[in-house]
Amino acid sequence: MNYFELFGLPESPSVDKSVLAKKYFELQKTSHPDFHTQSTSTEKDDALEKSADINKAFNIFQDEEKTIGYFLQLKGMVETDEKFALPPDFLMDMMEINEEMVEADTEPVTRRVKAYEDELYRDIGPIIDNYDPAKTGEQELLKLKEYYYKKKYLNRILDRLVD
Repeated sequence: MNYFELFGLPESPSVDKSVLAKKYFELQKTSHPDFHTQSTSTEKDDALEKSADINKAFNIFQDEEKTIGYFLQLKGMVETDEKFALPPDFLMDMMEINEEMVEADTEPVTRRVKAYEDELYRDIGPIIDNYDPAKTGEQELLKLKEYYYKKKYLNRILDRLVD
């Protein structure tokens, strides 16, 4: 099942959150199991399954990174459990940040990671915000893929800071 199609949204690395909420409630009004209490068991099972798909899609679309990952999977650019080779300069920067985590307060490290994220987004933001399937080529999708994996790495660092 294609969640973009389920929600009637264009396939894109980002979704309009105001449209998303509206579509979610429209879909749940027709599919939620509570509205099928008088239906046959098959219809109840179908409603339950569709409602679960709607909830899963909504969960993905509410999170920017999950949306990008899902979009890239649909485009065949990302595989589950893929071992993506990040650029050596990025890995060197991350090694420095990891060393700082051992030596320093978490606040300066958090600020540095957030600044790094902002820098990454400045480069990729136009591709995300202006995605057009007719104009966006494989090179842009590869940049988006690299951004996705870098962002995942940075999120893991931030998660470790919280622990």
